[in-house]
Amino acid sequence: MFHWLEKHPFFFAVGVFVTIAFAGLIEIVPNFAEASRPSIGTKPYTTLELAGRHVYIKNSCNACHSQLVRPFKAETDRYGDYSLSGEYAYDRPFLWGSKRTGPDLMRVGNYRTTDWHENHMRNPQSVVPGSIMPAYTWMFTNEADIDTAYAEQVTVRDFFSVPYNQEIPMKDGSKETVVLADDLAGAQASALEEAKLVVADMKDKSIQDAVASGKIPEIVAIIAYMNSLK
Repeated sequence: MFHWLEKHPFFFAVGVFVTIAFAGLIEIVPNFAEASRPSIGTKPYTTLELAGRHVYIKNSCNACHSQLVRPFKAETDRYGDYSLSGEYAYDRPFLWGSKRTGPDLMRVGNYRTTDWHENHMRNPQSVVPGSIMPAYTWMFTNEADIDTAYAEQVTVRDFFSVPYNQEIPMKDGSKETVVLADDLAGAQASALEEAKLVVADMKDKSIQDAVASGKIPEIVAIIAYMNSLK
C-alpha cells in the first residue's frame, strides 16, 4: 500500500489532505459550536431594549461606535472584559462595527448612567468637551416603535428558539426570565412599565410627562438598550 502511494504522489497528497481535514473538523467544529452558545448571563432583549436597539441602528450609531472589545490590554483596561462570541447569541444583526470615531459601547452599561446618556444625547459637548458627536434632539420627541420590536421578538422566538419566558442562568448562580407578552397590547404595557423605571432617573420633565401619558420617546428606548450592554 505504502509503495503504491509512493509511486502515485497525487493520491498520496489527496489522502494526506483528507486525513488532516477530517481531523481538523473533529477538533474545531465541536469547540466552535460550544463557543457559539449563549454565554452564562446573556439574556434576550426586552421589548423596550429591542426598540432602543432599532433606534441605535436607525441613527447609524454603529457607524462610529463598535461593540467588540478585543483581547488586548489597552482595550480591556479601558472597556472591560474582552468580548465572547456567546454574548452575541441574540444579536441580529451583529453590531461589531468597523470603525471607532467614538468609544466602544460593548459594556457601556457598566460605567454610564441614565442621566449621563440623557445629557450626552441632547448636547454631547456639554458632557464631553471637544466631542464631534452631533446632538440627537429628535429622539426626545420621536416615539419608539414598540410594535416592530414586539414583532421581532415573536419572530426570533418562533424561528430561532430565543428563550423568552424561560429561566436563564446568570453568572451569580441565580436565574432570570425575560417575559414576552402574549399580544401586542401586553408588550406595549410591559414596555411602558420598563420605560417608567428608566425615566425615574431622567431630569427632562417633558420626557417624564410623555411616559406618564403612555408615550415612549426614542430617547427612553435607546437608553434602556445602552443600559443593557454589560
